[in-house]
Amino acid sequence: MHAESTASTSWQGTLATGSGQTTLASGAAGPLEVSWARRTERADGTTSPEELIAAAHASCYAMAFSHELAQAGATPEHLDVSATVTFELVDGAPTVSKSALTVRGSASGIDADGFAKVAAAAKDGCPVSRALKGNVEITLDAALV
Repeated sequence: MHAESTASTSWQGTLATGSGQTTLASGAAGPLEVSWARRTERADGTTSPEELIAAAHASCYAMAFSHELAQAGATPEHLDVSATVTFELVDGAPTVSKSALTVRGSASGIDADGFAKVAAAAKDGCPVSRALKGNVEITLDAALV
């Protein structure tokens, strides 16, 4: 298996006052407005690299968890996954420091303890988690509903 994904950003101006547009080559979204203010002041109508990482992590984790549930003999019915990525100063440098995954889901053929165990395995096996591992703290809050 081999797949490549591409996105590009066109930026104008300085970091503090400039802005840009990020485009996904797939055409699935965008162009997406990006700016330093979005990263630090949460300006509406634009996105940030951290929000894009959160989207990637949530969607990747949902797929990985669905697969892990099936591998465990359960039937995944519905998964609601969110990822909250933290951007803060660490040792004086702007840093992506954490990605907090939250999943609420329903699946037949598995109890709450099994669900939690499979959720943790999916967190460790998700390709985006693997890309972040060692650089970003990854937490998980999982519950069978």
